Amino acid sequence: MTAGPVARVLVDSPLPQLDQLLDYRVPERLAADVVPGVRVRVPLRSGGRIAQAWVVELAERSEFRGELSDVDDVVGGVPLLTPDVWRMARAAADRAAGNASDILRIAIPARYVRAEKAWRADPGDPGPLPADPAPFDEYEAGRVEHGIQAGERMALIADARPVRLGSGTWVGAWARTLALAAAHVLAEDRSAVIAVPDYRDQEQLQAALAEVVDPRRVLRTDARQSGPDRFRAFLDATGDAARVVIGNRSTVYAPAARLGLVAVYDDGDPLQAEPLAPGVHARDAALIRQEQSGAALVFLAHSRSVEVQRLVGLGWVHEIPLRRGARPRVVLTEQQAATGSGGARIPSAAWREAQEAIAHGPVLVQVARPGHAPMLVCDRCREPARCAECGGAVVVPRSGGTPACTLCGTTAAGWSCRVCESTGLRAAVVGASRTAEELGRAFPRSRVVVSDGERPLLRVGEEPQLVIATRGAEPVADGGYRAVLLLDGERMLLRESLRVAEDCLRWWSDAAALAAPGAPVYLVGVGGALGTALATWSQAHWAAGELEARRALRFPPAVRMASVTSSPERLAPALERIRTIDGVDVLGPVPADDGLERAIVRFGYGAGADVAAALKAEAIRTATERRRPVAGRRPRRPPILRVRMDDADLP
Repeated sequence: MTAGPVARVLVDSPLPQLDQLLDYRVPERLAADVVPGVRVRVPLRSGGRIAQAWVVELAERSEFRGELSDVDDVVGGVPLLTPDVWRMARAAADRAAGNASDILRIAIPARYVRAEKAWRADPGDPGPLPADPAPFDEYEAGRVEHGIQAGERMALIADARPVRLGSGTWVGAWARTLALAAAHVLAEDRSAVIAVPDYRDQEQLQAALAEVVDPRRVLRTDARQSGPDRFRAFLDATGDAARVVIGNRSTVYAPAARLGLVAVYDDGDPLQAEPLAPGVHARDAALIRQEQSGAALVFLAHSRSVEVQRLVGLGWVHEIPLRRGARPRVVLTEQQAATGSGGARIPSAAWREAQEAIAHGPVLVQVARPGHAPMLVCDRCREPARCAECGGAVVVPRSGGTPACTLCGTTAAGWSCRVCESTGLRAAVVGASRTAEELGRAFPRSRVVVSDGERPLLRVGEEPQLVIATRGAEPVADGGYRAVLLLDGERMLLRESLRVAEDCLRWWSDAAALAAPGAPVYLVGVGGALGTALATWSQAHWAAGELEARRALRFPPAVRMASVTSSPERLAPALERIRTIDGVDVLGPVPADDGLERAIVRFGYGAGADVAAALKAEAIRTATERRRPVAGRRPRRPPILRVRMDDADLP
């Protein structure tokens, strides 16, 4: 047993066996600098190297019976790891069978010495707190305000219309709702953390916040910032002043004094899913943080995700319906002959409406994909056309002519379908650029603009113009679009995914919410329950039905799933140990890349902690296995066992 002071640290390492607190003796020369939350350098005896680590806590003595190593040095003098963030990272990592250090790597930005010195010299004035924020007119009087004060978990349907701010800027009504929620929290000297999918949403939210909150109280953290600016914003968030922190999915982990609100906008957007290990979704991280902090939690979206609908059905999240708000005028159409260049894709009724609407302002046309060349499919069975040489997609070149492979350039002359042996081809999806050319000829006197991943537009004016946008890249129009045409719906639904219908309903809902009040929204070629849900603006009802269907099939989110990938000889015994947990069944294994196999572990929420602990133990067992090299033979590849809880890549 070693007398203190002793620093208990978490080493910044992806190795699962190091995902625990290790004791190090604090030398006298560093006694004043080693405090909880600072980053330090510590020696690793087994590797003979120096690693960075986070000081989680200090103790007077250590239970370790051997001799402790000394902390080597302190990296920076500002405690960056707050107790709230540490508890959240630990809980999220345990739920996902991952390492807390991986989450902290996402949550805490890289250090910049100059920015840190400037902040320590002048932390800055956060400005005054807001006074008497406006009420939430779209919902029952006082209902949202009471929920925020009581630390309630709430699911809100966003008001589906663009609104004009006092500055003249037009934003989605959802941005004003979240800005008001943050203002109510900030007025009580508490902080708010708001996560949105991407920078387009951040721009709208920041503009809405500028109307109700002093800009000095708003901190923005996202990947588009420079490194020093992002680190400075993080340092500001660690202070004692109440702030509103906005950004992408990692913002959920931001430090915040006296946290009063955690809000997630459009949690069904794939951008809210964290691709880096251990892959904790922003929605799950927000639920953990709300439970630990007691702050209010708000899920806001035009189209509710099935995951949030499950929580509403359990009573864990309370549904707050709209009392008064805009509902788009959605018109369902069947494919029919139409006039003009784009006639094969636009029904005649929608065509006439667009011609009339463009005389008064912008018209939005949503398409499935960017680019020019259309993707081709078999004209008989609709199987995607693939190159016989390399398997690449067969498309029509921009210059026209014979269809060819996008990868190797081999022409499709003599192509035949591998399924039905038909030799006929037809266009499945026409890109945004090609659509712009076709509609430009049909509307010769109108301006045509394109917004996609390569040429993103944040907003367009109220002058007449035709806006061709890919899904998710639709700009906000001043005054709202005078008409919205949602094309390629049946093609979007061809994507092989469990969530394809949910994603399409969300894409269409977000685009429809950009229409001016009373403007027509045409959904082309899609009917049934999905089209009806959009036309009646009853996405929550559709999500409830979808949840019941998945519950019958034992698909997420009715149950949880984890993917386990390893070599066949290692995967089999690991799965046998997992099967001993009650309520667990295993699907597979099936072959994966590099001679590995992948299995799907399916289990109920009640068994989640046991399954995560068992999978983490298997990962540690694999990582700590040592194999001695054999003389004259090449060293074997180190053993692999990859675990991904709630894998977003599962179909």
